[in-house]
Amino acid sequence: LLLFFSSTRGLRSIPSLSQFPRLRYLWINNNKIQDLTFLVKNYCLTELYLNNNELTDISGALKHLCSLQILFLHNNELNKLGKTVKELKGMISLQTLNLFQNPLAYDPDYRLYVIYFLPSVQLLDRKLVTQRERESALHLYNPKRAWVMQSIAFGRRVDTSLGTTVGSSRYAQPTRRPTMPSVLKWFGNVQVMDLLCSLCRVPFEDPKDAVLVRAMTRSLMEFSSVDWNKVATCQERRLETKAEEPLEKLTVRFR
Repeated sequence: LLLFFSSTRGLRSIPSLSQFPRLRYLWINNNKIQDLTFLVKNYCLTELYLNNNELTDISGALKHLCSLQILFLHNNELNKLGKTVKELKGMISLQTLNLFQNPLAYDPDYRLYVIYFLPSVQLLDRKLVTQRERESALHLYNPKRAWVMQSIAFGRRVDTSLGTTVGSSRYAQPTRRPTMPSVLKWFGNVQVMDLLCSLCRVPFEDPKDAVLVRAMTRSLMEFSSVDWNKVATCQERRLETKAEEPLEKLTVRFR
């Protein structure tokens, strides 16, 4: 179901659309909408166009739209970046998002903040989200996890050093670096006290970091199997009573 509200009417409010529970596409752009409570029952929406209105706050109005894939909110009056992004966090299917020409978009950390807290978004403000931007956002808003990822040296090393920050981090929560055990060098005499201290030290302050490191550094394992019913025995080979069939080998690799 698709609905389109004409922009020539300059609508300031819209009655509840609860009679359209299967509504998927909705255009309300180019009006003067200030309130979105009329969407409270429209859980099936996948595309919503609210650009060019007079919205100042969307808190409590959109978080139930878990199926939303495209959301246009540009050219409104949204000025609270944290509250706006928090409202959109539950939209795990959201891929295209426009927030430009809102006061919140002038925050110096605006783009990286949105990229970090809304990881499903692929196209932000008509510009593709790059892997470098995702890495920069991770370093800025979760340096602890970025440090763990870098310390295990899995895959390619990120370009941005841990001491480098991009913009300010006014929205980031304070995090602690995981405490890694020191590496013992076995040259000369081994100091017994140093060894005991190393064994007693807790490797990570957060158990999740330990799980991550173990999962990423686990040895590669490989299992192969064939259908032995198709393999001729030694006696069958000698008597040539069973035709050889090409064997299909199934190989599974995992960490």
